[in-house]
Amino acid sequence: MSKEQALLQSYTSGSLKLKNRVVMAPMTRSRADNPEKAPSRALQGEYYKQRASAGLIITEGSQISPRAVGYVNTPGIHSQAQVEGWKEVTQAVHDEGGKIFIQLWHVGRISHPDFHDGELPLAPSAINPDAKSFTPEGFKETVTPKAMSIEEIKETIQDFKNAARNAMEAGFDGVEIHSSNGYLLHQFFSSTSNIRTDAYGGSIENRTRILFEIIDAIKEVMPEDRIGLRLNPSLHGIFGMEMNEESIPTFDYIVNKLNAYDLAYLHLSEPFTDVSSLPFAETQIAKRYRPIYKGTLIINANFDQEKGNAVIEAGNADLVAFGKPYVSNPDLVERFEQNAPLNEWDSNTFYTPGVKGYLDYPVLEEVVS
Repeated sequence: MSKEQALLQSYTSGSLKLKNRVVMAPMTRSRADNPEKAPSRALQGEYYKQRASAGLIITEGSQISPRAVGYVNTPGIHSQAQVEGWKEVTQAVHDEGGKIFIQLWHVGRISHPDFHDGELPLAPSAINPDAKSFTPEGFKETVTPKAMSIEEIKETIQDFKNAARNAMEAGFDGVEIHSSNGYLLHQFFSSTSNIRTDAYGGSIENRTRILFEIIDAIKEVMPEDRIGLRLNPSLHGIFGMEMNEESIPTFDYIVNKLNAYDLAYLHLSEPFTDVSSLPFAETQIAKRYRPIYKGTLIINANFDQEKGNAVIEAGNADLVAFGKPYVSNPDLVERFEQNAPLNEWDSNTFYTPGVKGYLDYPVLEEVVS
């Protein structure tokens, strides 16, 4: 019976050859508490290894440069020490027969001067998101960021390219460009956070230009079909992001243009908050973009086993990404196979150092015994 579940069927498209359709979503876990901000075999290696039965693992967001950081103890992919650490992680996952992509991350204005020796965070425009930044001294109010110069935009595009090159050296099966959830690239897309008047602001084409320049740059150092992309079209009221009448047309433009690329996948999120009262929001992201996007589509946000099977069976997505259920259930696939109950997660240990709430959730055999 369990093998009939849509989530448990294998999936192949281009270089993406997955043993099931269950994806581990990228989740910040703040465990790289060392001077190099590098992952280790003992912590991150074991964490991802435990979850290698997923069809695909997408790692936590990993900063592409020192200027990209905006959360305490998050790993990077811009230094050799970080590359060496990630090599141990990818080896651990591959030894278990798993597939793993790394999420390339720049938080933009959600950072804080505490991370940058007092310098302002970078953003498309000098607009304070009026949010909180998770600094080494706890949560602090965000500040008005520095509007990026053209030179800084070009440097950031190169940082994404270098990070992708490092990811290949580290043994990843691919990369996911984090262009979602109110971070730097999403800030460029939105006319509420991007009021530039140059080639990177104004029209939809200009506001999305940086994304396609990043894809084109990354293509130079790795196969196009190993590049994934994450978008959150109906994000509203989080990290200072506000939707307006241009929001959905902007994402329609992006998704249509992505069809010209042979990407590994497009990873979309359903709304994080109730947007049903907003006349310009889209409440059903998978349904809207499945007919538009011709490649592999991953959907995410508040899915459980039943909803995950249903969205695939309805033809609205190819793969489903699970976040919090994967925090507390390293054997999530096996639990789906057996229709077994799930462990509850402990949100108090999501971002704390060490193994507690990270490596110590029991698998089914331990629960039974």
